[in-house]
Amino acid sequence: MKNYIKADEWKIIEEGFDPLLNKISESIFSLGNGRMGQRANFEESYTGDTLQGNYIAGVYYPDKTRVGWWKNGYPESLAKVINAASWIGLDISVDGETLDLAQAEVSNFRRELNMREGYLLRSFTARLKSGKTLEVTAQRFCSIANDEVAALRYNITPVDFSGTIKLTAFIDGDVINQDSNYGEKFWEQVEGKLSDNEAYLTLRTKKTAFEVCTGTSVSVFKGKEQVHPEMEAVYKEKYLGQTFNMACSPEDTLSICKVAANLSSENHPKDLLMAHCRQVVQAAAALGFEQLLQAQVAAWASKWQESDIVIEGDVAAQQAIRFNIFQLFQTYTGKDDRLNIGPKGFTGEKYGGSTFWDTEAYCLPFYLATAEPAVGRNLLIYRYKQLDKAIENAEKLGFKNGAALYPMVTMNGEECHNEWEITFEEIHRNGAIAFAIYNYIRYTGDEAYMADYGLEVLIAIARFWKQRVNWSNDKHRYVILGVTGPNEYENNVDNNWYTNLMASWCLKYAAEAVYQVKMQLPKQYRQLAGKLDFKEKELADWAVIVEKMYYPQDPKRGIFLQQDGYLDKEPLTVKHLSASDRPLNQKWSWDRILRSCFIKQADVLQGLYFFEEDYDLETIRRNFDYYEPKTVHESSLSPCVHSILAAKLNDEARAYEFYLRTARLDLDDYNNDTEDGLHITSMAGTWMSIVEGFAGMRVREGQLQFNPFLPGKWEAFSFSILFRGARLNIRITEHGIKIKNDSAVPLTVKVRESTRQLAAYGEIKADDSMIWPVM
Repeated sequence: MKNYIKADEWKIIEEGFDPLLNKISESIFSLGNGRMGQRANFEESYTGDTLQGNYIAGVYYPDKTRVGWWKNGYPESLAKVINAASWIGLDISVDGETLDLAQAEVSNFRRELNMREGYLLRSFTARLKSGKTLEVTAQRFCSIANDEVAALRYNITPVDFSGTIKLTAFIDGDVINQDSNYGEKFWEQVEGKLSDNEAYLTLRTKKTAFEVCTGTSVSVFKGKEQVHPEMEAVYKEKYLGQTFNMACSPEDTLSICKVAANLSSENHPKDLLMAHCRQVVQAAAALGFEQLLQAQVAAWASKWQESDIVIEGDVAAQQAIRFNIFQLFQTYTGKDDRLNIGPKGFTGEKYGGSTFWDTEAYCLPFYLATAEPAVGRNLLIYRYKQLDKAIENAEKLGFKNGAALYPMVTMNGEECHNEWEITFEEIHRNGAIAFAIYNYIRYTGDEAYMADYGLEVLIAIARFWKQRVNWSNDKHRYVILGVTGPNEYENNVDNNWYTNLMASWCLKYAAEAVYQVKMQLPKQYRQLAGKLDFKEKELADWAVIVEKMYYPQDPKRGIFLQQDGYLDKEPLTVKHLSASDRPLNQKWSWDRILRSCFIKQADVLQGLYFFEEDYDLETIRRNFDYYEPKTVHESSLSPCVHSILAAKLNDEARAYEFYLRTARLDLDDYNNDTEDGLHITSMAGTWMSIVEGFAGMRVREGQLQFNPFLPGKWEAFSFSILFRGARLNIRITEHGIKIKNDSAVPLTVKVRESTRQLAAYGEIKADDSMIWPVM
C-alpha cells in the first residue's frame, strides 16, 4: 500500500519525483474522454521505467493466442485495445543535451490532476548534467466537449543560461503493446503529411484494417508573442517530426502548443479520413488552447452537476469518490453503442481493454443514475448487437437451437479468453447480461426495451441454461456441473450456489418476459416467436427446471454453500494468513489456492446482493458472517459488495472499511498493481457503496427507497441522481435525510418504512430517527 498522493477534495496531487512510483502515477494521472485516452506519460523524453499508452476506443487487434496446451473450443486470438500513435511527444535539448528526467537532477516536481476542470498539470525544475537548469510547466487534456480533440501547452524557462533550445514536436506511431503475445507490432503506415505547423499520420491495423489518423497543429511562442521559427521536417517510418531551434536566455519563456485530433475509420470513411482530420485539427487550432480549455471546464462542470457526491468531514473519502467518478466518465460517455467499458479503461493494457461481465454487474447502476437513460440503454444494445456471436460461441461448445453463451472476454462478441476454467466454466456471466436487462427496465421504466431487444436476448440465454443443466437421479434435482463461480479461486466445481441461482432466475425472468410481451404486444410477439422458432412448450420445460433446481446449503449453519463439498475444506479465516501469504495469487501455488477455503471475491454474497429482497435480514447476516472472514478481496470487484451488505446489516465499521478499500484501491495501490492501469469497473462499485450502501437506495416496484445512515467519520454526504425523468438531490446528515426534487416530475419515495409524496420542485425531510446512531 502506497501513501504518496496528497489529500485534496478536487485534485490528485503528487509532490516530488520518485522513478519507482512513475508507472503507478502514469495510471493514476491518466486522461480520457470516452473516445480516446492516454496514460500520464511525459511529453519530453524519458529513458526510465515507463509504460507508454495511447488508446483509441473501438480499435483493436486480434493478437494470436498463446497457450501451452490447446483445448477444443479455445479462441484463436485475444482481441485487445492497442497502443496507438503518441501525439504528445516533444524532444527537448539544450545545446545538444537532451532533457530526460531519468538523467537530470529533478526538483520542485509536482503533478496535479484537476478533476473539477478536467486537465493534467505538471511542473518541475531540471538540472542537466552540464549544469544548465530549466523550469518546465506542462498542461494537457482530452476534450469531452469534442471527443476527437486533445491539446497540450508546454512552457520552458532557462534559469541560469543562454543558449539554443531545440524543440521537436512529433507524432510517433512506431509503438508496441507491452502485452503483445509474440512481440509483434500491430500498425502499418498508410500515409504521412507534414507542413510548417501541421502533421498528419494515418496508420492501419494489421488483420482488422482499422485506420486511425492522428493530426497535430503546432504553434510556438516566446513570452506571449507567437513566433515562426524555421521548421526542419523529420520523416521516419510511422513517425513525423517538426524541429525548431530557438535562441533563449533566462528572461525568456518558450512555449509550444499542440492541438491534436484522433479520427478512426469507425466514424469516418477511410478515403476521407485525413481530410476530415485536417478539418478537425484546423477548427480546434483556430479556437486555440485557452478556448478549448474553457470548453473543457464547462463540459466537466455539467458532468459534475449531474454526478457529484459531496462528503463533508473526510477529505480522503471525498477525494477518492471524485477520482472514481472522474475516471468512469473519462472512460465511457455512452454516446456510441459499439463501445463498452474495459476493466482498465484507457489507463493500461491488462485484460486487453475488452468487455467483461463487470459492465453489467457493476457499471450499469452508476450510469443509470448519473446519466440520461440512453447511456445505460447503449450498454445493453452493445450486447444485443452481439447476440449472434453469443449464439456462435455456444455452438462451438456444442449447444443448439439458438442458445447463447455470452463471452467472458470480448471486443466484437467473439470469446477471446483462453483459460479453460474461465472460458468454459465461468458461465454465470450469462446471468449478469439478463440481470442488466431487468435492472435497466426496473430503474428507467423503459418497458418498450423488452419487446424491442430484451426478450430476444433472454430467450437465447434461457435456452443455454436449459441445455446446461442436467437431471441428477441421486438428488432428484437439476444440477449444474463443472463451473467456476465469481470466486475464481475455485475451479471446476459442481453446483455453485450463485450460478444455480442465476440460471433459475434467468429461466423464470425470461418466462415472465414472454408472457408480458405476448399480452401487451401480441403482433410483435408473434413476429419474434417466428424469427426465433420459439414454441411455448419451452416455457413448461423452463418452469420444471426452476421448480426443481438444486441449491447446496448447510441447514446446521443456516447458510447457502458456495458449492458442493465446500465444507470439506479446512475451515480457516483470513486471520490465519500471514502478511507473507498475501496476495495468494502471487505467493501460493494454484493447487494450494484451489484446495483452500479462501474466497477471491463475493460469490454467495454476490447472489444475496442481487436478490436481497428474497431473503430475510438474518439469512443475509448468517451468510455474510460466515463468508466474509474467508474472503481475501483479491479482486477489485469484491469490497463494494461487502460494503453494501454490511451497510444493510447496520455494520457501520465494516461498511466503511470496505468502502475505503474500494474507493482508494488505486490511489493507495492496495493490491500493488496500479502500475498496470486503474480498476475502472470496480470504481463504479465505489459509487454503489455510497448510494446503495450508506444511502440505502433501492428501486422496488417502480419506487425509489432509501434506508440511510451516516458513517461516523462524516459530517454529511449528498449526491444527485436521475430517476424516470426526475432529478433528485439527496442529503444525509446526523439530523436526518432531505430529498429535493429539482424537476417538474412528481414522485412517490419511501424512507425506511415511511412512504412520502415528493412534489415537483418540492422536498421532503425525515428526522434523525431514520439515521443509525454513530457507533
